[in-house]
Amino acid sequence: MAAALTPNALTVLERRYLRRDAQGRVIETPEAMFRRVARNVAEADRLYEPGADLEATAEAFYQVMADLEFLPNSPTLMNAGRELQQLAACFVLPVEDSLDSIFEAVKHTAIIHKSGGGTGFSFSRLRPQADPVDTTSGIASGPVSFMKVFNTATEVIKQGGTRRGANMGILRVDHPDILQFIDCKRGTQELSNFNISVGVTDRFLQALAEGGSYPLINPRTGQPVRELQARAVFDRLVEAAWEGGEPGMIFLDEINRWNPTPQLGEIEATNPCGEQPLLPFEACNLGSVNLTRMLRAQGGRVVLERDKLARTIRTAVHFLDNVIDMSRYPVPQITAMCQGNRKIGLGVMGFADLLIRLGIPYDSEEALRYAEELMAFVSQTARAASAELAERRGSFPNFKGSRLEREGKAPLRNAAVTTVAPTGTLSLIAGCSSGIEPLYGIAFVRRVLDGERLAEVNPYFVEVVQQEGLWSEGLRQEIEASGRLPAAVPAAVRQLFVTAFEVAPEWHVRMQAAFQRSTDSAVSKTVNLPAQATREDVARVFLLAHELKCKGVTVFRSGGRPEQVLTCGTLQPC
Repeated sequence: MAAALTPNALTVLERRYLRRDAQGRVIETPEAMFRRVARNVAEADRLYEPGADLEATAEAFYQVMADLEFLPNSPTLMNAGRELQQLAACFVLPVEDSLDSIFEAVKHTAIIHKSGGGTGFSFSRLRPQADPVDTTSGIASGPVSFMKVFNTATEVIKQGGTRRGANMGILRVDHPDILQFIDCKRGTQELSNFNISVGVTDRFLQALAEGGSYPLINPRTGQPVRELQARAVFDRLVEAAWEGGEPGMIFLDEINRWNPTPQLGEIEATNPCGEQPLLPFEACNLGSVNLTRMLRAQGGRVVLERDKLARTIRTAVHFLDNVIDMSRYPVPQITAMCQGNRKIGLGVMGFADLLIRLGIPYDSEEALRYAEELMAFVSQTARAASAELAERRGSFPNFKGSRLEREGKAPLRNAAVTTVAPTGTLSLIAGCSSGIEPLYGIAFVRRVLDGERLAEVNPYFVEVVQQEGLWSEGLRQEIEASGRLPAAVPAAVRQLFVTAFEVAPEWHVRMQAAFQRSTDSAVSKTVNLPAQATREDVARVFLLAHELKCKGVTVFRSGGRPEQVLTCGTLQPC
C-alpha cells in the first residue's frame, strides 16, 4: 500500500506536479502520477533488453516512489510520460566571449526553465568591463551586465513555466571584474533569479594564507592586468556573504581534482544549488533516498535496515540510468554530453530525522561518524549497481580517457553516481527533513509556490514530548509562535532536537565534509548562522570548508535577506 501523503505534500503536488485539463483542473492523483512516471522510465529497458519484463520494472519503480522511499528530481515527476519529456534537473551552459554565444545561451536558458530545469553558468570567459571590442571600436560592458540579461529572461519565463527558474552565476576570483561581481547583489533585487558564487582557486587561497597578492587575468588575452591583495578580496566576499548570504564559494581546483572526465575539459560551473559540478552542455538527473523509510523496530529500539536501503539504492540507480535515455534534451549538444557521460546524482534526504529516531544529536562526533559510514555505504552500493549495469549495458561512452580508466578501475555505467541535493520540495512530498540539513525549526513556515505559506511542526518532537508527558496546549502555542524550544523542555530533548541556527558553524561544515568524502559530485549544505553571527564566523566557515576539502560552501545569516524561504514559527525569522 502506498504511503500516506501529508496535507502539505498534497498541496504542493496539486499546485505543481499533477496533470491538469484544458480548464486548469487537476485530473491526476498522486498514485497516477507515480504510475505515469514509473511506466515511462521503465520503457528505457527496451533499448538494452528486448525481452525485458517492463511491467515488473515499472512496478518496482512505482513502489519505491509510492512508498516515499525514493523520489527523483522534480522535472522527472512533472514531465515523464507527458509531451515535454524533459527529465533532467540541472544544466550548465557555456557562455563564450561573443554576443552570438551569450544570446544563444539566453535562448537555451529560456527553453530549459520552461521545462522545469535549472541552469548554471561561468561568466569567467567574458572580457572585463571597459575592455576594447575590436569589431565595433567600443568597450565591453562586462560579465555582471550580461548576467542582468539572463536574469530578465528568467523573470519572464518563470511566469509561464512549471516552477520558478533558478540560475547559478560563477566568476573566477582572478577575473578583473571580481570586486564588481562580489558586490552585484548587495542592496538590490536586480539579480533576484541568480545564486552567485566566487570560483576560488588554490593560488588565491595560498596568497591569502601568505598575506600576499595575486594576479587578475584578462580572459580575452590570457595576460595579467593588475594584482589585488588576497585578504582585501576575501574580506569583501565575507562582508557580502555576512550581509545577504552571497556570494558562496566554489573551490574550482578541488572540483577538478575529482573531475571524472578530464579529457573533455575543465569544470567551471555548477547547478543552482552548487551540488552538481558539470561540464559545458552537461546535465544531470538527481534522486534521493528517504532515510526515514529505511528504519525498523528491533528489540525495543529503532535501527537502519541496511538490506532495504541497499535494495532501494539499486532500484534508484537503475531508475536514474533509464532517465538519461528517456529524457528529451533541449539541444543536441546536451544530448551528446548526457549520453556520453551518463552522470546521475543519487543522494539522501531525511538525515536529521534519522538521527533523531536513532537518538543521536546532530552536532556530535557520533553523528559525524554515522554520516561518514552511511554515505560510504550509499556510495559503495550505488557504484556496485552502476558496475552491474555496465556489464549488461556497457560503460558510459566517454570511459576511455576518464579518471576511472586512468586509475585502472573497472568500468561503470555512469561517470558520476552520487550527489547530495537540497531536496527542498521533494522532502516536503516525502514528509521528511531536507537533505542532510539539521531541523530548521521545531515549527516553521515554508514559503513555496510563489508565496504560499505552509506551516510545519516536527512530528517526532510531538511524539517524544507526549511520551515524556510534557505536551500541553501552552507548550504547543509557545513552540508554534517561535519555532524554538522553551527552557522547560529537558536538556536531553533539546539536544536531540537541535535546530539549524543552534548548530555551531563548524559542525555544519564538518557534517558537509563527512558526506563529501564518499560523494562523487558535491554536497548541498547551507551553513545557517543566527542573526548575531559575526563576519569572523563567516570567514572561519569559508576557510574550514576549504581545509576539509568541501567542493563549495554557502552561508546564510538569519535576517540577512528581506524574504526567506523558511521562517521559524509563525512570527520572526530564526
